[in-house]
Amino acid sequence: MKTNDNLAEAFAGESQANRKYLAFAEAAAKDGLPEIAKLFRAVAAAETIHAHAHLRAMGGVKATAENLRAAISGEKHEFEEMYPAFVATAEAEGARLALLSMRHALEVEKIHHGLFTDALAAVEAGHDLPEGAIHVCAICGHTVIGEVPDQCPVCHAKAGKFSEVA
Repeated sequence: MKTNDNLAEAFAGESQANRKYLAFAEAAAKDGLPEIAKLFRAVAAAETIHAHAHLRAMGGVKATAENLRAAISGEKHEFEEMYPAFVATAEAEGARLALLSMRHALEVEKIHHGLFTDALAAVEAGHDLPEGAIHVCAICGHTVIGEVPDQCPVCHAKAGKFSEVA
């Protein structure tokens, strides 16, 4: 059905626009333009609304256990298939910054896979994860439940680079 293809393309476009506009907001803030940064963040929020609506219309949001299975599958694909191929290409082309970015992502996707697997086990046992802080490294995306390490095990950033997710 063409409409489903259109929804998938729209979802991808809106999702990418959201992330791009958030990066643009950071750049505008660094450039001393706080109101333009705010505009980028506002439009990014609107793009998220569009993306979520498209995903729901495609039937892409299900019960939490099914959503976790989808997340586990996606993370596994990324660290087993997608990023290894991307890393190999970046190495062959000598694209150092891309290589670092992709290596970090590959390692972090393995961690995400494990976190989602643990979450699925909790849901299947009839409960949520234990209450506690979840932190993300601002450099590589390493995600940790509980205490922040002194140094990120993926990118070696200091503990201060982690932020808590609400």
